[in-house]
Amino acid sequence: MANWKYFGRRCALDRRVLLRGFAALGMAALAAGTLTGAASAASLLDKIKNGEPIRIGFSNDPPWAYAGSNNEPLGSAVVIAQQVLKKMGVTKIEPVVTEWGSLIPGLQADRFDIITDSMFILPERCRNVLFTDPIATIPTAAAVPKGNPKDLHSYEDIRDKGLTMVTGSAYRAVKVAQKVGVPDDKIMQVAGYAEIVQALKAGRADIGIGDPLGLRGAIGSDGGIELADPFTSPEKPGYAAFAFRLDDQASVDAFNAELKGYIGSAEMMAAVGEYGYDKLLLPDGTKAADLCKG
Repeated sequence: MANWKYFGRRCALDRRVLLRGFAALGMAALAAGTLTGAASAASLLDKIKNGEPIRIGFSNDPPWAYAGSNNEPLGSAVVIAQQVLKKMGVTKIEPVVTEWGSLIPGLQADRFDIITDSMFILPERCRNVLFTDPIATIPTAAAVPKGNPKDLHSYEDIRDKGLTMVTGSAYRAVKVAQKVGVPDDKIMQVAGYAEIVQALKAGRADIGIGDPLGLRGAIGSDGGIELADPFTSPEKPGYAAFAFRLDDQASVDAFNAELKGYIGSAEMMAAVGEYGYDKLLLPDGTKAADLCKG
């Protein structure tokens, strides 16, 4: 298991202090969005040309995106976004941290200029945002108590045994579980990976669903929780990407042009290695446009 530097920092950080630390920034961003929402927001390219700071929106979603002890934006997805933006000429970044379910509404309300979390490209999301090409291919994983005492290896096992699963609010796993037939009252939704593991440890859920990096990061050195091996899922691996507003296609095109030469490069792999991102997660060349078609 990778020894990620972020995990020790995250454990040492009181979540409530973190949220208070971003409260003023979040309120300022909300006010700006309220005042400008009715008008057409400036494109990211225009802001770069004018030397304006670029606001990046993400949730506390380690190891993909989270805030460090000094409120600095960290995580593999955020690092990729920042380095690509730098290649586009961005000189100043302003982080805006929000709940996962508020990312797309926040982007639409112009509270930030780009979602830099690891967001799966899904057709229903494509109706609300423009996605960049993928930055990662991510399989589904499941966390269970050590030894997997209830022998859970699929969504069907959860359904057939009448057990409770936990996942992140608005995560893809919610709809997958519903399609398989897991009752809504057996699907617990929480803020993120730390809360998923907490629910397992407290016995409020029998299995936690998410991506392997997020789950491993939240589990850390806790010997009481492990990943189910194997865990099969009816859906294909997810393709993670960044998101722009629907009226900002030129910025997406410019971002993709820089991303193409950066993704998988030695520069990128050196920057994301500490977060557990490796070559197995690199995208396979699938384009956002094809994924949006379903």
